Amino acid sequence: MKKKIITTLNAPAPVGPYNQAVFINNTLYLSGQIPLIPETMELVEGDIKKETQRVMQNLEAVLDAAEMNFENVVKTSIFLSDMDNFGKVNEIYASYFDKATAPARETVAVKTLPKSVRVEISMIAVK
Repeated sequence: MKKKIITTLNAPAPVGPYNQAVFINNTLYLSGQIPLIPETMELVEGDIKKETQRVMQNLEAVLDAAEMNFENVVKTSIFLSDMDNFGKVNEIYASYFDKATAPARETVAVKTLPKSVRVEISMIAVK
């Protein structure tokens, strides 16, 4: 039972002592992604929908590096700095999943997030 570290240049590089994802026992644990542009490590500017789109693109890149996709996702965690953004975030998030087979999920409001962003999403996927 050896863990495999998953990395890709198509998602933001870790800025601390963690990895983009860890694969073990056919399960992929994806670290939380924020709306950073991988090439520049700058935050996406614009509204919460654009930020959420970037977060989902970052997660998609990590899934792809592990030879998976959103159909493999079984659990997500969404962290919002303001629950008033829930509807807009949910609209973008939902566009990545089939409603009938969407993963389990929780969405929580938190006081602050890294770099003072408004949204962070982490996932668990199974191969």
